[in-house]
Amino acid sequence: MSRRFLFVLGSSRSGGNTELLARHAAERLPADVPQEWIGLARHPLPDFEDVRHDSDHLRPTEGTAALLLDATLAATDIVIASPLYWYSVSAHTKRYLDHWSGWLRTPGLEFRREMAGRTLWGVTALAHEEREVADPLVGTLNNTAAYMRMRFGGVLLGNGSRPGDVLSDAGALGRAGTFFAQDAPLARFPYETALV
Repeated sequence: MSRRFLFVLGSSRSGGNTELLARHAAERLPADVPQEWIGLARHPLPDFEDVRHDSDHLRPTEGTAALLLDATLAATDIVIASPLYWYSVSAHTKRYLDHWSGWLRTPGLEFRREMAGRTLWGVTALAHEEREVADPLVGTLNNTAAYMRMRFGGVLLGNGSRPGDVLSDAGALGRAGTFFAQDAPLARFPYETALV
């Protein structure tokens, strides 16, 4: 399957530091690799409703949920570009991942089987110099990939608080140049890596 990237933008504003860093990394992808960009602030999902004990989830056929489901299934590489909000992913991003729970329980969709072997990536901008504060965000994405039997390419971290700050982070821009070229290993939960 040829590579196809989906960039899911989780910021509450357009053109923020996280998006700038993601776009900088995406510029290094080969020209023949398709890219789809979806901003969750412009395409908001409804709150996720867990109905698994009452009825089956239905496959969305219209609206934002259908758009995101179809784009997710069409991608070989899903990039979660979420700013670090309160040390984890944004509310928009969390809502998108919550909808994965419904897609897992949609009859005939086989969402987990379809996602297995694909690659999940992260991009985030944070105001701290200490990268460890982003560990909860990294853990959320790693564990999501592990549960789904996906590969995890890690998280590209950049520093920036005010608009455009990340463009002054030479280290982040340098890492962005080769970020999507690296091999992404099969994701593992932390307890699995401790056993190896």
